[in-house]
Amino acid sequence: MTQPPRRHAPQLKIPATYMRGGTSKGVFFRLDDLPEAARVPGRARDALLLRVIGSPDPYGKHTDGMGGATSSTSKVVIIGRSAVPGHDVDYLYGQVPIDGDFIDWSGNCGNLSSAVGPFAIANGLIDPERVPRDGICTVRIWQANIGKTIVAHVPVSDGEVQETGDFELDGVTFPAAEIALEFLDPADEGEDGGTMFPTGHVVDELDVAGVGRFRATLINAGVPMVFLEAAALGYDGTELQPAINEDAAALARLEAIRAEAAVRMGLIADVAEAARRPLTPKIAFVAPAKDYVSSSGKPVRAADIDLLARAISMGKLHHAMMGTASVAIATAAAVPGTVVHAAAGGDNRDAVRFGHPSGTMRVGAEVKQVDGQWVATKAVMSRSARMLMEGRVRVPAD
Repeated sequence: MTQPPRRHAPQLKIPATYMRGGTSKGVFFRLDDLPEAARVPGRARDALLLRVIGSPDPYGKHTDGMGGATSSTSKVVIIGRSAVPGHDVDYLYGQVPIDGDFIDWSGNCGNLSSAVGPFAIANGLIDPERVPRDGICTVRIWQANIGKTIVAHVPVSDGEVQETGDFELDGVTFPAAEIALEFLDPADEGEDGGTMFPTGHVVDELDVAGVGRFRATLINAGVPMVFLEAAALGYDGTELQPAINEDAAALARLEAIRAEAAVRMGLIADVAEAARRPLTPKIAFVAPAKDYVSSSGKPVRAADIDLLARAISMGKLHHAMMGTASVAIATAAAVPGTVVHAAAGGDNRDAVRFGHPSGTMRVGAEVKQVDGQWVATKAVMSRSARMLMEGRVRVPAD
């Protein structure tokens, strides 16, 4: 005889929005819509958001959650009215490992930054008097993870966020409306008053046990970043995802280098701590411009780009390029002597166009020297965003 089911508490129903921002997707929440225990940092918040995404998932599929089982689609965002003067909203970003039982809050997502302004406008977090009937609404965002300002210029049509348009972004299938983003003072000086180059050098020598010795640029701009020369790794910079992601030994080498760089940058005390901080620093390799074919089959000509760049995100080669890594690429390209500046040809520049696995991207950066130290004042890029679904996400009450 069939036994009656045991009684359990019903699932929580939490207002949420599923959004694409740039080449990423994530689940967005208003801070005030979260259960009270999840409105503050801590295990309750992390446990709730892990369950929303479907992590940790030993099968690596996120079948029982909203995640997409890739670093680009395993993300959560919390938006609230800002308590920081001169800002409209606070933006908190969490990277959710697919098989890890924690959330990494150590950095920002530059791609999802483009969806913050549209979310804020659509959810009544911006004074209606500041939203034009037709035109551009400027949203000042406080990036709470790293304590930086982002200014989003969001197109508005007929009083609502305009999402459709003819702006094309390599790595995104369909065109959409263009959103211009300004990352102000993007270099992450940290609480100890450090500099954009935490070691004090534009190039360092990393001696990684069992792996080798590498020239690297270690920079905090947009996100803590480690730049290597592609040739030193045996690459030419045109690699697509299968060439890297199907090579477990290569990924292990890159992670070992990343861990050593994290120690050198002062982000962790020991390489063993790197596993608990997979989001930052990020690691990338660069090379001089060269013809190649993108993952969509579109030819990319060397004449149309300044350099090649490939970045690792959460242990895998990214399908395009992370927005924060793009800020770091443009900033490093503007500073003489970095491995990125050399790969780009060594010219002085305030913008760079680089080739990534899905195509090309252009990012501008302004840098200057103050008292002998390099300072980044602004980085500018264009992205697009689109609301994919809105409603309520359900999470088991336990």
